[in-house]
Amino acid sequence: MQLALCNEMFGNIALGEVARRIKRYGYKALEVAPFTLGTAPLSVDAKPIREAVEKTGLRIMGLHWLLAKTTGLHAASPDDAVRKKTVAHLIGLADLCKAFGGDIMVFGSPAQRSTPLRQAQGGEQCRTADGQSRSDTVKRLTDTFAEVGTACKERGVYLCIEPLTPKETDVINSAAEAVAIIEQINNPYVRLHLDVKAMAAETKPAADVIRANARYLKSFHSNDTNLLGPGMGSVDHKPIIAALKDIGYSGYVSVEVFDYTPGPDEIARQSAKYLKGLLAKKA
Repeated sequence: MQLALCNEMFGNIALGEVARRIKRYGYKALEVAPFTLGTAPLSVDAKPIREAVEKTGLRIMGLHWLLAKTTGLHAASPDDAVRKKTVAHLIGLADLCKAFGGDIMVFGSPAQRSTPLRQAQGGEQCRTADGQSRSDTVKRLTDTFAEVGTACKERGVYLCIEPLTPKETDVINSAAEAVAIIEQINNPYVRLHLDVKAMAAETKPAADVIRANARYLKSFHSNDTNLLGPGMGSVDHKPIIAALKDIGYSGYVSVEVFDYTPGPDEIARQSAKYLKGLLAKKA
C-alpha cells in the first residue's frame, strides 16, 4: 500500500505544484477532483499536467468527486436526456483519467445520484413520486454504472462505487448495497470504494466491512468523522489498516478531508505521518 492525497483541499493550485509540496511527506500519487481543473474539465489538455506531476516522481492515480459542482447532470435522473448527458460526461472523465495515467474513478457524488425530490402537500419534500422512488433510482443508477462501466473496461479504468451515509444520500448507504449492484453488473471494472468516514454509518466496524467485501475492494479513502485527516480525530485506524493488510489490499490509501481549517500542508503532513506509522507496523 502507498499513500495518495485528494487534491481539492489545495484549491486551484496547479497539480504539479501540489505534487511537489506533498512529496516531502511521503505521498506517491494524487487523486484529482475534476472541478479543480476548471469549469470544463473534459477540455483540459492532460499531457502537460501529467508531465508536471510525474516530473516530481508522483503520479495521478485517478479521479473522484466526478459530478461535484456540475449543473444539469444526474446519474439516476428519470429524464432520459439528462441521464444520457451524464453518461457521456462520465465516459469523458474516463478518457481524462486514462490520459492522466490513472486507472481509478470513484463515484460518490451524492447530489447527482439521490432520488429526485418533489414537493408534497404542506410543502414538505418526499421521494415517493411515480418514477422517482428509491428503488427506481437504484435501477436507473445501476443502468448508468453498467453503461459507463463498459466504456471504462475498454479504457482499462475502474469505476469504483462509493457507499455514503444517509445524511448525504438515500441511495447506496452500505457496502452491501454497492456490492449488490456490482454483482448485478458483473463487470470486473466496476468495483467497490470504501471511505472511513462513510463506514462509520455501517452497523459493523469498519474492519469487518473491509474483510467482508475484500473480493470487490479496489479503492480506499482515509479520513475521520470530524472531517479532518486520519490521526486528526477520534477514529482509530489501527484495526482498519490491519484489515487492509489482512486482505492483501495493494491499492492506494488516499487521504480525503472536508475540513481544511488547519491548512492543506499541515493536514497532508499529519495524515501521512500517522498512516506511515501504521503501514510500517508488522501485521
